[in-house]
Amino acid sequence: MDTEIGSLAVLGAGSMGHGIAEVAAIAGYDVVLRDIEEDLVEDGYEQIEWSLGKLAEKNQIEQDPDDILSRLSTTVDLEAAVADADLVIEAAPEDLEIKRDIFADVDAATGEETIMATNTSSLCVGDIADATDRPEHVCGMHFFNPPVKMDLVEVAAGKKTTDEVIDAGVAFVESLDKTPIRVRKDIPQFVVNNVLTPYMGEAGFIYDEGEVEIQDVDAAMVFQRGYPMGPFELNDFGGLDIFYHSRDQWNDPIPESISSRVEADDLGRKTGRGFYNYDDGDGVNYEPTDGEGIDTLRIEARMVNEAAKLVGDNVADPEDIDIGMRLGGGLPEGTCRTGDKLGLDNVLEKLENLHDRTGAERYEPAEYLVQLVGNGHIGEKSGQGFYDYSDGGPYHYISHELTNSGKLHVLFDREERLNAFSTDMFDEVKRLLESVDDEEVACVVFEGAGDRAFSAGADITGFTTADPTELASVDETVQTIYEFPRPTVAKIDGFCLGAGLEVTLACDLRYATTGSRLGSPEIDVGLIPGGGGTQRLVRLVGEPRTKEMIYRGMELSAERAEAWGILNRAVDESEFEETIDDVVDDLVNGPQTALEVAKQVIQEGQDASLETGLSLESQGFGLLATTDDMLEGVAAFSQDREPDFGGD
Repeated sequence: MDTEIGSLAVLGAGSMGHGIAEVAAIAGYDVVLRDIEEDLVEDGYEQIEWSLGKLAEKNQIEQDPDDILSRLSTTVDLEAAVADADLVIEAAPEDLEIKRDIFADVDAATGEETIMATNTSSLCVGDIADATDRPEHVCGMHFFNPPVKMDLVEVAAGKKTTDEVIDAGVAFVESLDKTPIRVRKDIPQFVVNNVLTPYMGEAGFIYDEGEVEIQDVDAAMVFQRGYPMGPFELNDFGGLDIFYHSRDQWNDPIPESISSRVEADDLGRKTGRGFYNYDDGDGVNYEPTDGEGIDTLRIEARMVNEAAKLVGDNVADPEDIDIGMRLGGGLPEGTCRTGDKLGLDNVLEKLENLHDRTGAERYEPAEYLVQLVGNGHIGEKSGQGFYDYSDGGPYHYISHELTNSGKLHVLFDREERLNAFSTDMFDEVKRLLESVDDEEVACVVFEGAGDRAFSAGADITGFTTADPTELASVDETVQTIYEFPRPTVAKIDGFCLGAGLEVTLACDLRYATTGSRLGSPEIDVGLIPGGGGTQRLVRLVGEPRTKEMIYRGMELSAERAEAWGILNRAVDESEFEETIDDVVDDLVNGPQTALEVAKQVIQEGQDASLETGLSLESQGFGLLATTDDMLEGVAAFSQDREPDFGGD
């Protein structure tokens, strides 16, 4: 089949539909937005127009909003909307019969090669696709709300969907600058909702037993386990009716504390009351001191068990599940990774005890979980669980590439949290630098994913759950960067705060776009900089400026950071890549031994007396006078040519 997608139609102009249409138009696609009534279409178009204006105002899009809007048209005529579309995305209400009717009409009005996608979040793709004569051309394409901001899209196969259609869907999502995960089998709720709903549901079952308070459960999950919102808080935020409907349509058990509130129309924030009282009460009101005695493992064991079912049934692999839970569920780490850290034996034991006590089907351990534990693969402590840790484990939060020229590019890849450092992320940086063969590396360039942040600091929520030995990884990682024998470069675009600044200060060379902001805001949360953030800063800018930055939690513009000596240079964005390329070119083509000796002499000498520093310098000079690189440099100078250093 011809899977090239050049134009698309979006059916449904509500919050999801107009959001998907906007994202596609920004990416350069011609889009037709359709709904059943003219005023619905007009409202959707106006929402896109408003959103594009805001994005332009915040410099989050480079294109003129009018140019983007020129690629967008609207109609109420379904046949006209889909006639020339290579891809049709349905974003209608979550009602099976409505969706089936739409797909039957789309099937009749489109060509044989048109791909038809549903944005359903809870229904089976196959049940919708059966309304067409071409179920092999139907897939799920579940965007998260709001599509403009949320990075994840679940691309899901129906019972008969071809691999070519899934591949085309994945490629389309990537062309939108979104992150796709593959859902290989047709199951309701796909990946994220299957793993996330037990977080809210199990909390409800615990509360139904009458021995805990709502605030204690939420506080325990946030302040003890590092989740961004407590389960009751999250349910109120999303709407208890949404949770209820997602369970009820599949006859899944629902906690009485949720069903009774739905019956009373206490649906959460949108009605002013749910588990918390938002109209007449304090709203969400748990504190860090709450949460003692809560069985957090009970909630997390349910989530890990659902993840194990998905892996064991070949619905998704652990990597995609964890990406989904981070980008779609907003969790600080993926659930498979959490299970490996908790210990899968502990998870299994908890589930078995709950199943023995209650007989409830939801506690029945997944076959894959039982298999892992039976084979001794109980997680990080055994070297094998969902992931293989025999060589340290996979990299979840950084990506890296070593080029043929010797540039080691390290990307802080946690864009959903502005590349904020967790203890795992610090560990991954340290592990990479310690395991790479530095003889093959000429320089290291550190960069943050996206264009909003190098790193916005440390993930404070995660650090409140870490023990003191884990926190030591911060200092160890920053020191590893500082002591790495090859030149290191901080390539900063956006926020560089807290831990991000500490990493930057450990680098040899520091460059930033002129729109970047650098600072040490730790004092605002009752902390001081770690990782050498006080000591390296004072050596760069002096005591008065260091104290002002830290005492006041100041953020500096890139220009001011350059003037203070924190940055080598603040560079206009249009010249930034070229500047970094020039720096890297000098480093990878320079005399490697001399660069290594220069770094060592400068760093060791600055903390020694002048006499000792001069002695180090003299020793380094003498060492280099015997190298082939020195002879090549002299010869090149004499012959008026560029040197070709061999690194000996």
